[in-house]
Amino acid sequence: MTASNPAAAAKPDWSLAGLRFGALLALPVLPGMIAFGVAVGATAARKGFSLVDSILMNALVYGGASQMVAMEVWPDRITLASLAALALLTATVNARMLLIGASLRPWLGPLPSWQAYPMLHLSTDPGWLIAMRYRAEGGNDAAVFLGASLLVWAAWMAATTAGYLMGALVSDPRRIGLDLVMPIFFAAMLVPLWRGRRRAFAWGIAGAVALATEHLVSGWWFVVTGAIAGSVAEGFADE
Repeated sequence: MTASNPAAAAKPDWSLAGLRFGALLALPVLPGMIAFGVAVGATAARKGFSLVDSILMNALVYGGASQMVAMEVWPDRITLASLAALALLTATVNARMLLIGASLRPWLGPLPSWQAYPMLHLSTDPGWLIAMRYRAEGGNDAAVFLGASLLVWAAWMAATTAGYLMGALVSDPRRIGLDLVMPIFFAAMLVPLWRGRRRAFAWGIAGAVALATEHLVSGWWFVVTGAIAGSVAEGFADE
């Protein structure tokens, strides 16, 4: 988006029609988000969270993949080293939010802070994809982003709560495939981002490095190494 685009400098609109339209656009992504939320809720139950803890985490943290990773690697004994490793891992998983927030700035930047910043808490990968596609087609109603994000958030809260209640009854969530939900969800999220084989080069590098790390190093360090390798590869591809 460039400054020469008149829509780039226009203050976003607000309308009830936009709110409804955003919710309508979000409907196709709900099955994947619900499945992912069920997996996160079941993991919280398996890790010994109370129902209240799970609800508060999902409402206030609302980190999706980073919540799953944090719960999986949460140490039995808290030390400064374990907390530093946990912080690095979750920061790496959430690093994409820096780019998501930056990409929303040209559109939502003209809004007052009290309107723009609360919406950022609701930012998710599917909500962002919906909003940016709508924006690329010339739309300028910020309520579309809010409507899509609110529906996704509501579905997330319902799914994680249901997953928690289900997880408390399932001793091994892997037996019903809940451990596959996160990788399948993110693989599906790559589809709208496909920009030809040139972009796939960086994805392939990230995947290969992550797989090699997973085989060589215990824990979730493959997330860090895969992300760094993919970012560097994409930088060279852009050049």
